Amino acid sequence: MVSRASSARLHEHGCVDAETLTDHHTERGRAVPQGVPSVIPDDGLTTRARRNLPVLAVHTGDGKGKSTAAFGMAMRAWNAGLDIGVFQFVKSAKWKVGEESALTALGELHAQTGQGGPVQWHKMGEGWSWIRHSGKESDHAEQAAQGWLEIRRRILERTHEFYVLDEFTYPLNWGWVDVDDVIEVLRSREGKQHVVITGRRAPAALVDAADLVTEMVKTRHPMDAGRKGQKGIEW
Repeated sequence: MVSRASSARLHEHGCVDAETLTDHHTERGRAVPQGVPSVIPDDGLTTRARRNLPVLAVHTGDGKGKSTAAFGMAMRAWNAGLDIGVFQFVKSAKWKVGEESALTALGELHAQTGQGGPVQWHKMGEGWSWIRHSGKESDHAEQAAQGWLEIRRRILERTHEFYVLDEFTYPLNWGWVDVDDVIEVLRSREGKQHVVITGRRAPAALVDAADLVTEMVKTRHPMDAGRKGQKGIEW
């Protein structure tokens, strides 16, 4: 039981105590808050149907945590048994992040035991598994365009149920990938295909099309004090 004083302190700091959560269900013996929509649209859908609509999420801003949050959502999707496709733009094909190792291991666990969902992880450049290059120098713009064409095909064919397009705002801003084509494909995607896009300076059209937009704002960072990134925190 939350005391009145404790409840007041929670509200003072922007928190909500358990007694004020009016919409929740029980999962594994504990209450899971789901929140109460501030608006009930007149769209002819039931509450359940509206809840199950696919989500387009955008994580943008100059702060740390955009990709980390997207990969966290992917792990949650894996636990729900969804088919996951991760597509990393800009990052080097030789650079392995901790989330890649974790999600790849979860994909292997699914293949062995059936637990969770399948996972595919692709990187830009030589990391794209469907592109073969004869030369040593790669055209990043062309590879980004080819990467989007492959993702586009998969969305049209409903290959995955949860997509992470990591750092995808950069090729959009640089003109390597057509923003209008991306918006059209995402808005018209069929079935229940969730998509999370990360990166700084998300185009306005992408923000307008998204269901969930989070802007990461840097308040303080260790690099401001001359500290370099470290394993387990940055990768």
